Amino acid sequence: MSNASEQHAVSRRIQGALWGLFIGDALAMPAHWYYSLRNIHRDFDGGIHGYLDPPHPHPESFMVGMTYKPDVRRAKELGRAYDILHEHARFYDTSYTRLNIDRTERESEHGNLTPVQEERYHYHHGLKAGESTTAANLVRVLLRSVVQKGRYDPWAFAEAMIAFMTTPGRNRDPYCEIYLRRWFENYAAGKDVLDCAEHQRNVWSIGSHGGVVRALVMSLLALSPYQGMGLASEHQAITHRSENVASALWVLVPLLRALVNGQEPMATVAEYGRRLRPPRVTGEELYAAYRDHDGPGNIPAAEMWRLHTELADEPLDLTVLVRDTPESEVVRKLFANACYPEHGVPLLLYLMLRHGARFEESLLANANAGGDNVHRGMILGLLVGAARPDIPEPLKAGLREASALEREIAAFAELAARNVAF
Repeated sequence: MSNASEQHAVSRRIQGALWGLFIGDALAMPAHWYYSLRNIHRDFDGGIHGYLDPPHPHPESFMVGMTYKPDVRRAKELGRAYDILHEHARFYDTSYTRLNIDRTERESEHGNLTPVQEERYHYHHGLKAGESTTAANLVRVLLRSVVQKGRYDPWAFAEAMIAFMTTPGRNRDPYCEIYLRRWFENYAAGKDVLDCAEHQRNVWSIGSHGGVVRALVMSLLALSPYQGMGLASEHQAITHRSENVASALWVLVPLLRALVNGQEPMATVAEYGRRLRPPRVTGEELYAAYRDHDGPGNIPAAEMWRLHTELADEPLDLTVLVRDTPESEVVRKLFANACYPEHGVPLLLYLMLRHGARFEESLLANANAGGDNVHRGMILGLLVGAARPDIPEPLKAGLREASALEREIAAFAELAARNVAF
């Protein structure tokens, strides 16, 4: 095969990966942060089978009352925009708006305070079927930034992210992850744009799948997996200072590159899975600890670190796990369906192998696995889309901004494919 033909094939697989990211996000969005599989089965007529609007109320939502406390006076002195919530500020406890929704109950899965049922707003309240979440839209911000510059520029991305988040009407999604809220608090206080990321050791949830997604996309621009890991780490550090995120990228960056280069997916995923060490604490044990403390925020820092960083001595054998353990015993029970990559990366690789790396089947399985299915689904979408780039046209067309996405994906893939080592 000529270099031109191979470059075309690589571009096609990169496009498949990016379509997979956006499709995985939109399919999962309605059941995002449903930790209870029973609730998913009940609220979605047996499970998600395609794009859907997010329901109201969300039985497990504890978005209402999440904090965002920028120093407004300092931000105004510096001439820096600080409002990243806009019309969605009514759901948050902020330094510049008043929260008028009382929280008088405890959510059953984590034990966090939450409003009564009718005021448990979905994290993506108001979005429509096939619409992208904030996380996926920030991937689009990254793609456009790279294409406009013809290369990756971290300062250009940071400024584009600021413009997206602080311009009213740009972001229709109410859910603002904690990394963004802490980032903009630091930005409002005057920190340099490349030094605003919060540290996982200060805020545990910084070590989440959300830190993996854009960094993994960014690795596609590099000449090799070696350089891809460096580029991914640089981009990760803009928004997530996290040991767990960096560990996940160490496995996922070369795995994605192998799939983009056309390696057989089943054997390749199993091979890279052996680089993982699964967590010592099972998903069920982790959630029990959260409930016992009336929410993870009440767990002492040293204990929280232990719960999330103690790993098994033996590598993960995905082939044996798929062969011997049904999905019902893996999802949530063995691996938590929460936002943490030490659980989520083994889970998404298991789902990919369990479903034969089939595109739609794998992503629907992830959507119905609940928890942080949105960010986990974007990572899985990158992998399964690279492995199976013949994306079903109805899944593309069902995305609400499909035409714009097609242009952005094609432009980025053309640029990235020039750099892939054949």
